[in-house]
Amino acid sequence: MAHRDRKYHKHRGQRNQGYGSSHKHRGAGSRGGRGSAGSKKHKWSWFSKNKPGYFGRRGFKRPPGVVYRDRVINVGDLDSNLEALEKKGEKYYINLQDLGFDKLLGSGKVRNHLVIRVGKYSPKALEKVEDAGGRIESPADSSTE
Repeated sequence: MAHRDRKYHKHRGQRNQGYGSSHKHRGAGSRGGRGSAGSKKHKWSWFSKNKPGYFGRRGFKRPPGVVYRDRVINVGDLDSNLEALEKKGEKYYINLQDLGFDKLLGSGKVRNHLVIRVGKYSPKALEKVEDAGGRIESPADSSTE
């Protein structure tokens, strides 16, 4: 289409731009409301064609009371806060389940002999604790013996 044949070009120099009276093109009434107004009524055919899946839900979100996330602590945090822990000889005995933790992770440095009782632990945490001369005890490990 040539530029001179386009509607906006044809209406240049006219007051109403092809909308009849100048009042007819004011506000949002001439377009059926602003934005998504009328998307379930008079604009339904446009929405169903151009935005499929706009309405309705997909999937589900689990209730927050059902979702459980492990409470974790790093071996470096344990090693840096040894003042409050029980010490027998050169080893520190720590029951993380009593302290409210579910899993031991391996970030940080271990310089002391730690004997840790915890439900879950990462391989890196086990490696660091054993390299420092300690061990990790798990309730699951003791039930299999």
